Amino acid sequence: MADTTLLLHNADLICTMNPAEGEMSLPRSGDNVGRELRGASLFARNGVIEAVGPSDSLPDSADRVIDMTGHVVIPGMVNTHHHLFQNLTRAVPAAQNAPLFGWLQTLYPIWSNIGPDHIYWSTALGLAELALSGCTTSSDHLYLYPNGARLDDSLAAAADIGVRFHGTRGSMSIGESKGGLPPDILCWDEADILKDCQRVVETFHNPERYAMQRVALAPCSPFSVSMDLMRESAAMARSYGVGLHTHLAENVEDIDYSLATFGMRPGDYIEAVGWTGQDVWHAHCVQLDSSEIDLFARTGTGVAHCPCSNMRLASGIAPVRQMLDSGMKIGLGVDGSASNDSAHMLNEARQTMLLQRVEQGGDAMTAREALAVATRGGAYVLGRDDIGILAPGYAADIAAFDRRSIDFAGSDWDPLASLLFCGPVKASYTIVNGRVVVDQGRLATMDMDRLLACHADMAHDLMQKSGHMA
Repeated sequence: MADTTLLLHNADLICTMNPAEGEMSLPRSGDNVGRELRGASLFARNGVIEAVGPSDSLPDSADRVIDMTGHVVIPGMVNTHHHLFQNLTRAVPAAQNAPLFGWLQTLYPIWSNIGPDHIYWSTALGLAELALSGCTTSSDHLYLYPNGARLDDSLAAAADIGVRFHGTRGSMSIGESKGGLPPDILCWDEADILKDCQRVVETFHNPERYAMQRVALAPCSPFSVSMDLMRESAAMARSYGVGLHTHLAENVEDIDYSLATFGMRPGDYIEAVGWTGQDVWHAHCVQLDSSEIDLFARTGTGVAHCPCSNMRLASGIAPVRQMLDSGMKIGLGVDGSASNDSAHMLNEARQTMLLQRVEQGGDAMTAREALAVATRGGAYVLGRDDIGILAPGYAADIAAFDRRSIDFAGSDWDPLASLLFCGPVKASYTIVNGRVVVDQGRLATMDMDRLLACHADMAHDLMQKSGHMA
């Protein structure tokens, strides 16, 4: 349960990420990303922010008071794309140097041994890792369900960790025997997929404001499902008012497959199957061309940008600067922990800034723009109007970073920008719905030793079953 009242007192800096009235949802250029208040406090009641302002203008007591001296406080970051189960297969030798398709073909046989316990403990560990980096909301794209695994297992783990969670019911239906990439053993009949999609939406989706758990439908990719399943998933999602998510245009192999299989580029493909609109977000989109960027901007279609994964798999550099300038909705994703091997949202924001500079110059993206994408950008992509901003009426989802460490020494010139130019560091406090999930740098909602031990057991189990350990 959230504390009845919560006071974050006397922060060195609070950045609200609240845009000025009439401003674009994300900055097209420049640093105007919200109020930056020095010597400020934040007061919340029942998980909702009531006031943000100078410390002497707010109450000086609450059920829980946290001294924020030396801290920079920002909205909790929002992770828009992940495959949490993949943290069981980090640094697999045969997959370390492979591009996307080869990487997948190496790991699919290992993942075929996953079951319910693997899903639960990998989700718990991945969300704990995200929370420790200042992430308060995460999406997860779970697209394989062998050996009785269900989305239910992820949702249970998310509830136990206490992070706000968008679980997506992924799917694969076109296996190798039908010209797809995944092995047949990991594919489901499409009628069964749709039946289970209906079950999880009806059972778990919460459309209410401040909901802790929501569900979206997420056929895995154009190379693992049929066009019919894409269309039927879109129709079902819209009948229930839930989101749609998939991978799109991740690398040049994706483009080649789309042209060879469908006779069209990814933008034409998603239009043909009804996958544009405010309720849709696509992962990666590294290889979108200008006309496809215009399509996304015009229709309000979102993108989950995953810079570390794109670098790891040599997929390319997504045209994020062009996307932002077009008015597109963009959030960040850490992607699967086997294609990033980390789940650190502050680092993802840092890499977003740096990677755009590599391609387009030193002024291509500022630290404040990258933080805006990591916070309210992710909220917009997930269709949330209650997170990503620190202002009255928004959820008390907050990340606080203690700058009194060697990492930040000499950076008092610009405390907010130092979060990206220095470090990256772990959060001192991560608060979700008014509940302290990370307290003084430690996970507060689950015993970390037990979590690590259970996760290690699951990873070793996969190693044994796949012949990678004697």
